[in-house]
Amino acid sequence: MKLSWKREILYLKETFSIAHGKYNFRETLVVMLASHGETGYGECVAIDYYGIDLDVFVLKLHEIKQEIESAPMVVPQDFYTFLTTLNLHSFLSSALDCAYWDLFGKLENKSFFQLNDLNGNLPESSFTISVSPVEEQVRKILASPWQNFKVKCNGLNRADIFKLLETGKEIALDSNTSFSEDDCRFLQENELTKNFVYIEQPRPVGEYRILNKNLYANWMADEDCQDISYLEKLRPHYSAINVKLMKCGGLTPALELIREARKLKFKVMIGCMTESSVGISAGIALAPLCDYADLDGANLISNDFSEGSSVENGRLLLSEKPGLGISMRKTNN
Repeated sequence: MKLSWKREILYLKETFSIAHGKYNFRETLVVMLASHGETGYGECVAIDYYGIDLDVFVLKLHEIKQEIESAPMVVPQDFYTFLTTLNLHSFLSSALDCAYWDLFGKLENKSFFQLNDLNGNLPESSFTISVSPVEEQVRKILASPWQNFKVKCNGLNRADIFKLLETGKEIALDSNTSFSEDDCRFLQENELTKNFVYIEQPRPVGEYRILNKNLYANWMADEDCQDISYLEKLRPHYSAINVKLMKCGGLTPALELIREARKLKFKVMIGCMTESSVGISAGIALAPLCDYADLDGANLISNDFSEGSSVENGRLLLSEKPGLGISMRKTNN
């Protein structure tokens, strides 16, 4: 098995504004594992508020290259067990784990669905609406053919927030930790709040004790739920979790996290960062296990360099190719 990687810049179609800042591009690292004429692809993105430094990841890949290339071809679960011995950041672990699932499926001529006996309906994906005045957010929602929207907030505009529901679309809120305790009390004690599909990560990490899942708000944990060890303590506060592959370390731990969350009666969303179709294809592979999807990352960029599963006006279109169905677009270079 051969390991290689390349760095790419993802250019956003428009400025992406959230509580953490404004962005026009993201840098991404694509990891490739190749064997017997097939190549598997995985991806991790430089997200500043997660403290991600791709230079550090590249140094780590140089360090572990020989170990990866000398590893035997085993089932993906055993490969992930091997990855846990390498002291990897979860973002880099995810890229390698997803690349291996893609490669393994291609070598076996089976899709991720077939390898894991997955079946079920695919939820529709939401489309992200950046932070802006509510009137501008409403205009964008009404002009879009999508039906599900995740609206970014930077603090809570109590006077206008419920105007989003008047669009007649499915609306979720994502505060990116920007709501105060009083904001949370206001929302969870207001009957109108139950009309939002969910409200994601309202408070800074660890400051969720004000949240009561038994009131009107469907609170969803993002950064407050990094892996399976977080679930039990979140139960009184959150009714849903956002599973992101880079956050939890890849497809293998995500499968375990989703199944355990189901046992504990959490609703589950498969989410994403700003990613190419490499990362989005991996996320879509888990969609049949989830109640919600937020997989618009590749739809937000203007230069997707890859192909695979995709999202069209919210509808998840699953690749029928083996593995995760990922390939690189041909260029004129």
